[in-house]
Amino acid sequence: MNFDTAFDRLMGNEGGYTDGKGDPGGETNWGISKRSYPNIDIKGLTRDGAKGIYLKDFWLRINADRLCATARGGVAFQIFDFAVNSGIETAVRYLQRALGVADDGHWGPVSQAAADAASETDMILLLNAERLDFMTRLSNWPAAGKGWARRIAKNLQYGAVDS
Repeated sequence: MNFDTAFDRLMGNEGGYTDGKGDPGGETNWGISKRSYPNIDIKGLTRDGAKGIYLKDFWLRINADRLCATARGGVAFQIFDFAVNSGIETAVRYLQRALGVADDGHWGPVSQAAADAASETDMILLLNAERLDFMTRLSNWPAAGKGWARRIAKNLQYGAVDS
């Protein structure tokens, strides 16, 4: 899987413009929030502009290309989507937990070795189990949980295709 495919999938989970009422991230467009990007015109953000942000600030920072290089393209998408939804360090920590290594939130040689040794199917299933468990413990689960659960269900469907 490459970034373009992962981004197109992500856009299936992230909608267009919302004014941010009831969302801790505030005003949001293409999944990019005003809280995280206060100097960006969120309402005027284009899909291509969002794509550039996702490449630089998410895909590259989670080392998705390294995961893809080991034929783990499906896992790369899963961690990318989790990072966008919950933050990079959180997503990396939960992937590390799924792999049974120290969950320090920083991807290094120990995490990479564990990923290299694991099956893609196992990583996808275990990561999504960890993700769902994490999300059900969030205070806004009652309000947002149905949408998050659907997102994870869709990602498990992608995982079945990818592994």
